[in-house]
Amino acid sequence: MLERLHIQNYRGFENLRIGKLGRINLVAGANNAGKTTLLEAVFLLSGAANARMAVNDHVIRDQDRGKPPRSWAEVYWKPLFSGLNTNKTVTVSGHDSAVGDMGLKVSWGRQVKTEIPRDEASDALLKVRSDEHSLKFAYSDQEAGEIESEAQETAEKFEFEQEHKYVPFLSAILQPGGGDINEDAMVLGKLRTQKRGDRLLDALRVIEPRLQGIEDNSSSGAPMIWVDIGLRELVPLPVMGGGMTHVARIVLTAARVEHGALLIDEIENGLHHSVLADVWRVIGKAAEQFNIQIFATTHSRECVEAAHDALGAHGFRLHRLEAVDGVTRCVTYEPGAIEGAIRHNMEFR
Repeated sequence: MLERLHIQNYRGFENLRIGKLGRINLVAGANNAGKTTLLEAVFLLSGAANARMAVNDHVIRDQDRGKPPRSWAEVYWKPLFSGLNTNKTVTVSGHDSAVGDMGLKVSWGRQVKTEIPRDEASDALLKVRSDEHSLKFAYSDQEAGEIESEAQETAEKFEFEQEHKYVPFLSAILQPGGGDINEDAMVLGKLRTQKRGDRLLDALRVIEPRLQGIEDNSSSGAPMIWVDIGLRELVPLPVMGGGMTHVARIVLTAARVEHGALLIDEIENGLHHSVLADVWRVIGKAAEQFNIQIFATTHSRECVEAAHDALGAHGFRLHRLEAVDGVTRCVTYEPGAIEGAIRHNMEFR
């Protein structure tokens, strides 16, 4: 479990420190304060020296790109660097209770190639190319030592050099509207073979008390989760609404990253405020059952209050990102301060 985190030169963070992380961390702040960026930084760190992070949708914030840009790296890699300054090095470091001190550095490179004729009698330069970019990943911890890898963009493709499979901890980002119903069904199937499928059933009953059973099957032609709410037939989980699907995905992703970190962006998305406290109880139980650390972002005061009601002031850490003189900093509330802030209607966003 991460106990502290330090992020430098990554997107809007020039120098952000969080010194007191807990098992469950709720991150609040205004729009563009960097809440999603914080989740991305933890995700990057979990990849160690995995150069394929350079093309991961959760790192480059993949959108519907349409026609590929002339320089993919200029459009998607350059914004990773604070102030678009690629002379800086992105650094994400921290201390993990199991791994110890750990650190990742990401730097920008430009491949310069000189091509000359095969005819040795000629010394005329044929072409000098400097339009091929790269991202270099350098990671270190006590177990892995120092490892490096590189992602290179050429005119035709991406190339990855010195790839490493070392993973200090598993992680996954859940974003609003994201996820894959087929993958969800396969994770449920694995849980059921381990006789742990009741964990999802209990969680979903928080949203739908009529729920009698849940199963995964491929009767529709692809893996899907079906639920029994007392009708003549089972119904697909997505039919039950976004809230049900969201809670299911939280529990199933927690199972998929067991002993790792679950990163949830806009956790209250699709949930009515009246069920938020119950959902936080589900999250607290999932964190314990699957031994995971949770980072969740919110825009909602009701979400903070619900977490406090469900988990108590000592059951989670509340962090607020705020800009001071153009520099983002993190304020971590002590347990007693959370209750006082709620009572006095302090602004968390």
